[in-house]
Amino acid sequence: MSASKRPLAGDLPDAYLGYLAEVPDGDIVMTLAVAWTETKALLRGLDEERARHRYQAGKWSIKEILVHLMDTERIFVTRALCFARGESAPLPGFDQDAYAAHSQAGLRTLAELIEEFQWMRGGHLRFWRGLPEAAWQRRGIASGGEFAVAAIPWILAGHERHHRRIIRERYL
Repeated sequence: MSASKRPLAGDLPDAYLGYLAEVPDGDIVMTLAVAWTETKALLRGLDEERARHRYQAGKWSIKEILVHLMDTERIFVTRALCFARGESAPLPGFDQDAYAAHSQAGLRTLAELIEEFQWMRGGHLRFWRGLPEAAWQRRGIASGGEFAVAAIPWILAGHERHHRRIIRERYL
């Protein structure tokens, strides 16, 4: 398994297979780089009012979705780092709704959040590009499920595509 080989069903928990299905074949690191360009283009023209909009009571705003994408990516890349370096202890899950509730995304400008995402993704792309081939093969347990390191960037790319689609369909 490597950056260009699509993970198989046993390389990630079944709950993430939908994200995997969202991602086209190819070099996943390049896919993540292009994904951010597409997400940024979707968000760049929005004003603050639109970025705070919720299409329904109890749903996240676009700003909260963006912070959710960053929180998720940070956690999953940390998982990949741990597994790539041989961590054998199971890693905890996280409650995305609790994270969103505490994010205070609405207190920040959309431009600040976009810039933060840009810096974060850039660092993560360097991480993925620097992983030795053997590290892509390693596995670990998080949230009670087994993940191959190589499956994690595919999950992230599919997760981002999923939320981009939701933004286009329900917010814009």
